[in-house]
Amino acid sequence: MSSGFARGLADVPTEQLKGMFRSLVKGDLNCPLTAWEIARHGYQSWQAEILEALRGLPTEGVRAVLVAVLAERRAAEERKEPGRG
Repeated sequence: MSSGFARGLADVPTEQLKGMFRSLVKGDLNCPLTAWEIARHGYQSWQAEILEALRGLPTEGVRAVLVAVLAERRAAEERKEPGRG
């Protein structure tokens, strides 16, 4: 049983999420995701987080979540850059 709230993909590095997205777009990442599929692509270090957020989703759902998370992270980085506005 979890003692806190779900962190989702917050602890998964952006570069790993970009790699997952590229694999998904190329058709190399099979959905719904399984532990084996995650390990096959080298993301086993973040297996718990990935499965917590994406387990059971079809390809379209995984793609939508990854697009949203990556867009949110990009926007946060842009807000941090000095001289933008």
